[in-house]
Amino acid sequence: MSQDYRKTPEALARLTPNQYKVTQNEGTEPAFRNEYWNNHEAGLYVDVVSGQPLFTSVDKYDSRSGWPSFTKPISPDVVTEHTDRTLFMKRVEVRSSGADSHLGHVFDDGPADAGGLRYCMNSASLRFVPLAELEEQGYGELRALFETDAASTTKENS
Repeated sequence: MSQDYRKTPEALARLTPNQYKVTQNEGTEPAFRNEYWNNHEAGLYVDVVSGQPLFTSVDKYDSRSGWPSFTKPISPDVVTEHTDRTLFMKRVEVRSSGADSHLGHVFDDGPADAGGLRYCMNSASLRFVPLAELEEQGYGELRALFETDAASTTKENS
């Protein structure tokens, strides 16, 4: 993943008003009324601004929060974390490392057996790439992230 995932004026111009509000002005979309909270399809979630790969469906789970939630990013270096003291509480904001897009927040109430973290993301900050389209959209080198899951699922079901 040697690609440059910076924010460009062209990328910002392509965003919907809601995507811009969320990624550039730290907005939050409504729970249960966003595109990916209930998506169960296999695939990759990338930064809507830069296309930087961030999360996979392998690490997605139903947190019952109404937002897409993941136990971890595909790699620790694809996100940055910052203390967020808005809303009269201390939270940890998550941003993409390439384009510095606001993605959501990380909480310590995730599944214990998967590390205990819940990366609670805004659908508006993500673009979903279905597993079948990884190669054609330029993410073919990440297919291996999904193959280990298929092997373990097969083993569990036999």
